[in-house]
Amino acid sequence: MIANLLRAERIKLFSTRAPWWCLAIAIIAPLALTMVIFALAGPEIPATVGNTQLVSGNGRTVLLVLAVFATASEFNWGTMRLTFQAVPSRVPALLAKVVVVGALGTVLGLVISFGSWGLASLVRPDADLALHTGADWRSVLGQSLVFLFTAVAGVGVALLLRSVAFALTVVIVWTQVLEGLFVFIPGFGKYVYQWMPFHAADEFVGASGLTTGPLGLPSAPLGPWGHLGYFAAVTVALYVAGVLVTARRDA
Repeated sequence: MIANLLRAERIKLFSTRAPWWCLAIAIIAPLALTMVIFALAGPEIPATVGNTQLVSGNGRTVLLVLAVFATASEFNWGTMRLTFQAVPSRVPALLAKVVVVGALGTVLGLVISFGSWGLASLVRPDADLALHTGADWRSVLGQSLVFLFTAVAGVGVALLLRSVAFALTVVIVWTQVLEGLFVFIPGFGKYVYQWMPFHAADEFVGASGLTTGPLGLPSAPLGPWGHLGYFAAVTVALYVAGVLVTARRDA
């Protein structure tokens, strides 16, 4: 049964063109921006392994869009109702969906992270961008975990809101506007920003360029793995809430 559910979710995910376009944009945009940054940036952006991942957040945002489309659109099209008729308990079907979308996110994270690192190494052959330390490997390989939990968050938000337009608005406004706005709130804003989930994800991989920058943010409250644990807890909580709500409501 589990294998059939996973197969069904994979077929549904790739049955339209939208996921393919999302994947193309999620890969091309960060890679192109990384090339431009390392080709044109001055000393304000040093050539480090962590900085090769500075624009990986663009890929994360597109992955959120993909996860929302893959989930919320099923409520709009009625395919979720058909799925629940075949799997009345609902939870196994929702688990299969998050496994498929999460696996895709994991692979996408690896492609973006190693692609960005590889292109930066080609553009700046004079820089030492070899993966010498555990922190270097965490910056690149760790993106797989960040993208995995990003996919979980996208599925969770879509299950909670059910509307493609509403869910897309929430994830895009949150990642592109709201989190960053806290930095500019006088007084407490910079401390609140330290606990924003996607900032925590950047802290884990070392792609956050603001902690010691001119904005004067305090030192990170958690270590790298603590930030990953916090980010994972937030995303899993969103997904669990979405599953609980979906299990109690009509499809």
